[in-house]
Amino acid sequence: MLASTTKLSGRSLIGFREGQGSGKPLYATDPTTGQQLHPGFIPATEDEVNLAAKLAAEAFETYRHTSGKERGAFLRTIAAKIESITGEIVERAGQETALPAARLQSETARTCGQLRLFAHIAEEGSWVNARIDHADAARKPLPKPDIRSMLLPLGPVVVFGASNFPLAFSVAGGDTASALAGGNTVIVKAHAAHPGTSELVGRAVQESVRECGLPEGVFSVLFGSGSQIGVALMKHPLVRAGGFTGSRTAGRILMDVAASRPEPIPFYAEMSSTNPVFLLPGALRERAENIAAGLHGSFTLGAGQFCTKPGMVFLAQDSEAERFTRKLRELVEASTPFHLLTHAIHSSYDSAISARKAHYGVEAVAEGRSVSSTGFAANAALFETDAQSFLGSELEAEIFGPTTLLVRNANRDQMLAIARSLEGHLTATIHGTEEDLREFADLIAILETKVGRLVFNGFPTGVEVTHAMVHGGPYPSTSDGRSTSVGSQAIFRFTRLVCYQGFPESALPDQLKSANPLGIWRMVDGQMTCEPGSRVA
Repeated sequence: MLASTTKLSGRSLIGFREGQGSGKPLYATDPTTGQQLHPGFIPATEDEVNLAAKLAAEAFETYRHTSGKERGAFLRTIAAKIESITGEIVERAGQETALPAARLQSETARTCGQLRLFAHIAEEGSWVNARIDHADAARKPLPKPDIRSMLLPLGPVVVFGASNFPLAFSVAGGDTASALAGGNTVIVKAHAAHPGTSELVGRAVQESVRECGLPEGVFSVLFGSGSQIGVALMKHPLVRAGGFTGSRTAGRILMDVAASRPEPIPFYAEMSSTNPVFLLPGALRERAENIAAGLHGSFTLGAGQFCTKPGMVFLAQDSEAERFTRKLRELVEASTPFHLLTHAIHSSYDSAISARKAHYGVEAVAEGRSVSSTGFAANAALFETDAQSFLGSELEAEIFGPTTLLVRNANRDQMLAIARSLEGHLTATIHGTEEDLREFADLIAILETKVGRLVFNGFPTGVEVTHAMVHGGPYPSTSDGRSTSVGSQAIFRFTRLVCYQGFPESALPDQLKSANPLGIWRMVDGQMTCEPGSRVA
């Protein structure tokens, strides 16, 4: 086993305490060598799960009443502490994931940027969607009461770290940032692929809780298997919601656990997506080889281990398509080996590639250079089939890794039939001209019902963290297609509406007081305003 250059405890962080754990240690593995990394991480015990939930519930009663400025300062403190140990994080995460330093530095910056975005959202305060409908005592036949509403936090939220994003979708990632910004407390179930990275970031959050004078249970991070610790957390009666990024199998298990509790709770899972790409005739005539280069870069980015990887591409059979395919084959054949994140992902990729090679009507048209037997090395692979073979098959299923499927002979009617047959995905991409868009307007209308994000003349990998971003989609891409896990609108997932009827001003939250002491935007008698006063003129 390889030694770590960073001192790690290998223990869960429960509030301000360090857990003792019990059972066989879990070890991260270097994907380039297959060797285990020190230290081992001891799984949390049942008592420690209960303690984390108890502390989170107790802390929630205080934390939910903190101001937006206090939450903003907390999130900014976390970001600063993570930045102060970027070198340690990049070193350890590199050992655990084999992701290049530049990617990990970028992901660290993205993580801190997300934290600061949600700090701003919390500080500004209008996210609570405050609405005021004033009373009308003179209304006939019955007086109208004073009614006011706003969003409030749910309570303790369980966040599941993702294998493919050791920072941006893990301990202090988007789920944690949005939950904390909304006034919820958080228990993270760390991913077994990068426990050392998780501990480093977890300690930064733990120190920030203490430094900001917040109650102990605002944050905890637990180590252990998802089937034991994860399920135990989702079943715990004090937990009020969950956020997950991972496989469809694991996500569905946890989704069912959340729904089958005596008191069901919301569970936001991002689970599976193959992200269709439609190449329209005008685009291929104009830039076939450029599209091929962009597609190759997109489906091999991060060794194809992005939830937004374009895994199936639909195009017509013509001379321009031949030029596109020829260029894509050349790029795939020149690809050097990649390293996948974990043994399980590597094994699953090998099995899926073998099954696709054996699939009737599918041809393996290009593969990358031969791989070594060291670690979790894998080749890029390009497959091809026809539209008729694709329809009614299981070829839509996601393969996590550097591969994609070309679907040829797709004329306009076949493209529309395929689009109608698709299950839910995170994204759909269209390459075309303005003339193509006019001709295929009904394709866009169909895809609006199938995905959360439509991309035009671009590629779906790379999700900007903005106010308008939607990273979600209909089932099975997520458990709830009405939400997003990236961007400022993610804050709405871990909240619920509460209405106050007939309350005196003194008893109302500041967000709903007529004087608007926080200066936030509100809907008052049907009109948006940030002005104080009892009524909108």
